[in-house]
Amino acid sequence: MFLTGGLKSLLPHVLRRIIRCNRLSISNTSGMAEGYKQANVMILHKSLADDFEKFCHANDGPLPLLYRSKPGDWKCPSLSSDSDIRTDCLQYKIYEHGACTGSLKSLKEYSEQLKDMVTFYLGCSFSFEKAVQNAGIPIRNIEQKCNISMYKTAVPCYSVSTFCCNLVVTMRPIPESKLEAAVLATSELKEAHGAPIHMGDPGLLGIQDLSKPDYGDPVHLHPGDIPVFWACGVTGVEAVINCRAPLAFTHSPGCMFITDLKNDVTVRSSREVPQVHCISQDPLHYSIVSAEAAQKIKTLETLIGIDPGDRGIIHLHCQDELLKACLSISHARSVLITTGFPTHFTYEPPEENDGPPGALAIAAMLQALEKEVAIVTDQRAMNLNKKIIEEAVQLGILKRPVALLSYQRENANSALMFLCENGNPGSPRFDHLIAIERAGMAADGNYYNARKVNIKHLVDPIDELFLAAQTIPGITTTGVGDGGNELGMGKVKDAVKKHIKNGDVIACDVEADFTIVAGVSNWGGYAIACALYILSTCEIHDRYLRKAVGFPQLSKKMVWLSALPSVTKEEKLLKTLVRHRVRSGKTASLEMEVDGLPFYNTHSLMIEKLLQEAQQ
Repeated sequence: MFLTGGLKSLLPHVLRRIIRCNRLSISNTSGMAEGYKQANVMILHKSLADDFEKFCHANDGPLPLLYRSKPGDWKCPSLSSDSDIRTDCLQYKIYEHGACTGSLKSLKEYSEQLKDMVTFYLGCSFSFEKAVQNAGIPIRNIEQKCNISMYKTAVPCYSVSTFCCNLVVTMRPIPESKLEAAVLATSELKEAHGAPIHMGDPGLLGIQDLSKPDYGDPVHLHPGDIPVFWACGVTGVEAVINCRAPLAFTHSPGCMFITDLKNDVTVRSSREVPQVHCISQDPLHYSIVSAEAAQKIKTLETLIGIDPGDRGIIHLHCQDELLKACLSISHARSVLITTGFPTHFTYEPPEENDGPPGALAIAAMLQALEKEVAIVTDQRAMNLNKKIIEEAVQLGILKRPVALLSYQRENANSALMFLCENGNPGSPRFDHLIAIERAGMAADGNYYNARKVNIKHLVDPIDELFLAAQTIPGITTTGVGDGGNELGMGKVKDAVKKHIKNGDVIACDVEADFTIVAGVSNWGGYAIACALYILSTCEIHDRYLRKAVGFPQLSKKMVWLSALPSVTKEEKLLKTLVRHRVRSGKTASLEMEVDGLPFYNTHSLMIEKLLQEAQQ
């Protein structure tokens, strides 16, 4: 019997010959024939073959098709020179009407049935192990001398005819400092499943217990390791089970067919270089974006960071917050937006016109991205906001009305009941909260405008939603502001107190996870809309979002493009606000200005710059 010691350096044709002779004392092929492609194997009746091939193409992350045989063909000349699929896997599984009825070392006794069957060879993540090791990253299951862990997820694949199932993934523990290196090492090896589809909390995939894999062996995490998940070819096994074919064969998970093909090393362009960013600590969640898209979003952040009012906001900037906030929003299913700063307490309405346009720009893009979106504001301003939203729909800014909500504190659980189904923290209604130019509570419990006037009597306690969100896993928050007294600016309150006029009194004390500081808050809203567009058109991020199943979403690009803010849209919206007597923040003017700055050649120019960066 051969032992595992020298198997990693043996050539594939030698290994296949050893496997064929049943002379190996191992349970899986992980670590064998380093640098060569390994394959999952699915064998189906020829009447199912065309549909299964379509299923593979529709879910090419888990099912990268290397070769499809002709009926009764036991060889695969483009993958190996001298193979026989009946004997060259360590172990096979037999399925009858969707039930596994046994394990086999050889399929020769089924040679007659195999004459009417087609073999599919699908890429395997064992193929990228050498590339991962070359990047200085440990392969824990090889260290622990066990099979890889494989899990069924709650992520549905794209169905084709009778082939439908949820995604199956492999999990590899990766040291946190090596996450980006692991993504870089695997992202171009698309025939071996490519880049990971999830990094972080397994619960986000519907996996409840890492110690209980559905296939393979438990692999233990070392301190500092992050669970990283790749799409897995065993997805094909689940599809075979669910189609309930009278007879089908697969490899036994972990017991791959070893090909003669070496992993291709390709030169990637800068737009294809992935970056990894942490977007949540509870639950732990990382996202992926291309370097090109990330740089565009950083440029947006720089553009909006100018200080036209010379208020000292440059001291409040937190680098890369726009990128991280928008990555988090991109992953969200349901988003709640709040705005409204009643700075003009002697006028009716007291609202200023910085905030609502930015909020609606975000809402428009979220609608285009098919996310649920709602706006929460002060009860006294509900009628005003309802009219503004209705007119925004008529003007083509919004595709449809946005749900308008109000929040009042009735008891200690009010915020929890508002944010979660039946007040259950395990069932949040919203994944992300965004405050843009929303009056924020100061350390003394009051709300102040920039002139240090207490306007608490005009402000509902929406801050409580952001405070409650800090205690609810799965809800992330973003604050957008331009002076430090806005909701979410608590993250930079020390800088506000030091550098902003009246900052020691007016500084908002309530933090958001991400703080976006802009010269004018509306600009922050426009930048979020543009950044979400950039992320949606980033192929690397799109693949990660859809977990490498289904088809790229770029066909919807024109819908996203039409949802972007524009000078024409924002001009019409500002005229609408003026008509409703919503005033400029700094001057209380009812002219075409925001924060005392003229719309034409200031705000219009900023919109054009942001659009140019987003679309180039």
